[in-house]
Amino acid sequence: MMSPSHPLVQLARRTVEEYVRQGRIPDPPSQLPPDMRQPAAAFVTLYHRGQLRGCIGTLHPTRETVAEEVIQNAISAASRDPRFEPVQAEELEDLEVKVDVLGEPERVASEEDLDPKRYGLIVQSKRDPLRRGVLLPDLPGIDTVEKQVYWTRVHKAHISDPDEPVEMHRFEVVRYQ
Repeated sequence: MMSPSHPLVQLARRTVEEYVRQGRIPDPPSQLPPDMRQPAAAFVTLYHRGQLRGCIGTLHPTRETVAEEVIQNAISAASRDPRFEPVQAEELEDLEVKVDVLGEPERVASEEDLDPKRYGLIVQSKRDPLRRGVLLPDLPGIDTVEKQVYWTRVHKAHISDPDEPVEMHRFEVVRYQ
């Protein structure tokens, strides 16, 4: 028997279902557990039958509580991820939802400070701060620092020039699924 999912995952799932089926944005629960009352950055990741279906998040809190952050990011993951069409009602039954609550990003001096299993990574161009990429930690296929830096730099931040100066930050997450 599967254990019940964390309240943040339940909230994200309910949000996606209500938004996709009725176009409604649910209110946060009136009685929030202590870990859902604080502001925090969060990512909501959706999988459909094991395939990535949407992933949107924030690097810094934009709402008063992490519950409100999850509601907004769940809607965005389901309807505004530019890599995918919006989630349809017939997909909801097979949708898997994960929520990552981010710790405060900290600047890293070198790749020796990274660990792709433990830390997520932010890579930002020093020439163009709008070119920034984010990769969550502990992702399938990203098992070395070199792969983590490459994917974040080239695929996420679109910085293909190896000589372009960048700034890197790492962050830890608490993952709920």
